[in-house]
Amino acid sequence: MTYIDELIKDNCPNGVEWKELGEVCEIQRGVRITKKQLLPSGYPVVSGGTGYMGYTDNYNREAETITIAQYGVAGYVNIQKEKFWANDVCFSVYPKDILVNKYLYYVLANKQEYLYSISNRTAVPYSISKDKILKIKIPIPPLKIQEEIVQILDKFTEYVTELTAELTAELTLRQKQYSYFRDKLLSFDDESMGGANNKVYTVQWKTLGEVARLKNGRDWKSLPSGEVPVYGSGGEMGEFVSDYAYDKPTVLIPRKGSISNLFYLDKPFWNVDTIYYTEIDDSQMMPRYFYYYLTTVDLERLSTNPTRPSLTQAILDKIEIPLPSLAIQSRIVQALDNFDTVCNDLNIGLPKEIELRQKQYDFFRDQLLTFTAEGVYTDSTVQYSTVQYSTDKT
Repeated sequence: MTYIDELIKDNCPNGVEWKELGEVCEIQRGVRITKKQLLPSGYPVVSGGTGYMGYTDNYNREAETITIAQYGVAGYVNIQKEKFWANDVCFSVYPKDILVNKYLYYVLANKQEYLYSISNRTAVPYSISKDKILKIKIPIPPLKIQEEIVQILDKFTEYVTELTAELTAELTLRQKQYSYFRDKLLSFDDESMGGANNKVYTVQWKTLGEVARLKNGRDWKSLPSGEVPVYGSGGEMGEFVSDYAYDKPTVLIPRKGSISNLFYLDKPFWNVDTIYYTEIDDSQMMPRYFYYYLTTVDLERLSTNPTRPSLTQAILDKIEIPLPSLAIQSRIVQALDNFDTVCNDLNIGLPKEIELRQKQYDFFRDQLLTFTAEGVYTDSTVQYSTVQYSTDKT
């Protein structure tokens, strides 16, 4: 039996009481501030997003206030670390004396997905009502137990935050190494021949227009629904149709918007008019090799519109591409695929490790805050954590 189990047994032998949030909390809406009133620095303005709207020269909430976004990312829970201005689409949650503020935050954070689920997802923007939040039921163990739970979760939060920061820093470094390795591998420069801009003579250089044809997208709205994904400049649009524009390996190049956001596809797709697909002469160039080389090109610099980035076919057709033999292209692709997998594949390596640490934290928090419907604490839940903390009071 853990220390928390013992506290439950000693302090509430008949079970833990559950109450609606409206019985134990007060929720206040913030005060509107417009974008024109924002400043470059000062007190942060908390609105309907997961970050700050901006800054202002005053505050209307104290540090450690729990917030829930009313609109936008409706239902998003946070606890603010400093004094801030709560905008009119931000709820502030104030517990009564029977609740420890940080305990309430952990309970609400543990119900994050539920809060999202009870928001109005048909409205634009998404919204959540104060009444729905106030009807949420939460467990109310004695204050002493709440404080102990907060202490344990604070320690575990600190551990996971530090570990995730270390892993993220390592991942960032590896991604920089990958970019450097990719650029060097695809530069085909021979510095011994008189400088970084000299092109190796054994590599044939051709323009994009000589090895690939850019094809415009078309509207999809008249097509029947199906299983073929529709792509725009931002990627998959969440729409699926029964026809396809192309079904061979290709590279999609945004025509407008996020013009550096390239996509490599080897399955059927439909593309709209904000993104090109490419018909590639695979007797000269591997599509995957083409994709990797284009990621080294500064497409933003080629934009014809400084306010809204855009790329024309005439400009893209002039991009010079180095073409070693197909055998060399294949070896380059294999090397970059392996490196890319290690850096970015969410199923292995550091990305997976970061994901697992967050899942470990979520599981640990959930177990520590789980009480059965009858109010009996789930026995020995703390022991499930793979990280040990000394909670025994000796």
